[in-house]
Amino acid sequence: MHLKIKHTTRYNYDAPVSYALQQIRLVPHSQTGQQVKNWNIAIDGGNEELSFSDHHNNNVTLVSLEEYQTEISIHCHGDIETSDTGGIYGNERNSVPLWYYQRETELTRPGENINALLEKLGSEHKQDDIPRLHLLSKLIAETVQYETGTTGADTTAEQALEGKAGVCQDHAHIFIAAARELGYPARYISGYLMMDDRVDQDASHAWAEVYVPHLGWVGIDVSNIISPDERYVRIATGLDFNEASPIRGMRIGNSDERMVVSLQVQQ
Repeated sequence: MHLKIKHTTRYNYDAPVSYALQQIRLVPHSQTGQQVKNWNIAIDGGNEELSFSDHHNNNVTLVSLEEYQTEISIHCHGDIETSDTGGIYGNERNSVPLWYYQRETELTRPGENINALLEKLGSEHKQDDIPRLHLLSKLIAETVQYETGTTGADTTAEQALEGKAGVCQDHAHIFIAAARELGYPARYISGYLMMDDRVDQDASHAWAEVYVPHLGWVGIDVSNIISPDERYVRIATGLDFNEASPIRGMRIGNSDERMVVSLQVQQ
């Protein structure tokens, strides 16, 4: 499938900002299931300071806001050829060992809500890996309804489970926390999804990957209760949202920030 992507993230500030730095992970790589034909990033109101590959092999660019600006925009566009691998990403050469993906983070630390979820899974979690993981995904989707505006970037898996509502980020964090409790290495994926019912979107997408013996990394999208197919594009990987977020940053000053995202993913 040939996907065309246009993605703009615009930050507006109600007062001039003396200093701000954005960490951008918005460059897809050619890898299993996707071939990048072309990809371009342009910055308005900011300057690229440096680029590097992090320990997950994500391409990271540091962008500073031009002094005393009130707006910065990051524009991405490109063409990617995708194929359906049944959600199986497989093995990869990575500087990060598998045990690293079993580490807890603030966003994925398990507690009584994760434990209660696994109790609901019951004896079913004794079955083969793939059926077990899809059953876990279905249970999370039934327990935590997809609802925007109920959670934020700092909402933990435990908090989203307690509130019984959230978005793809929360579903991924809950699944990762539960999978690690079951003994699987698991990680967070940020990327794009071509929607069947629309072209224009107001956010990128997120899902999880879990390492299964003899298969390697397998993707699970809890929000859609499926494994990724040719409609998906992987951008960045991490232990959680903080390590794979498309854009994260900091600024000096008390100005209020407003973010507007414009995204189109289509054939």
